[in-house]
Amino acid sequence: MALALTFTACGGPWRDTYFKKGVDQLTQDDVREKLGNPHTAKTPALGGDSVWTYRVPMGDKELESIASPGLSGAGESVGALLGKPGEGPKPTLYCYRYTLTFNEQKVLKSWKREECVPGTRETLMAQ
Repeated sequence: MALALTFTACGGPWRDTYFKKGVDQLTQDDVREKLGNPHTAKTPALGGDSVWTYRVPMGDKELESIASPGLSGAGESVGALLGKPGEGPKPTLYCYRYTLTFNEQKVLKSWKREECVPGTRETLMAQ
């Protein structure tokens, strides 16, 4: 049970850590094995960097450890608003996009995480 909670609690940040530690080390095959095929993949016909994107849904609990100070747990009140009476709060899901850039040797060069629709989380929390 404790092991399951550890994995759940680290659901969002593990990707950040994986990519941060993997710059200049992870290959496209490594990433594909860990995350499956990317949602989009752009490889230039004449050579150059390839860009892969993954869209990942994350709930409030996953985001707590990567939230800005003062935002941690704020999404739970949003979840409570969306839940049915008597059922308790339902988790609010957000979509994050990971954009990975690989060099011509198919090694991870850089990455970034951003909301699929910028401002979604702030808009929901403001309601």
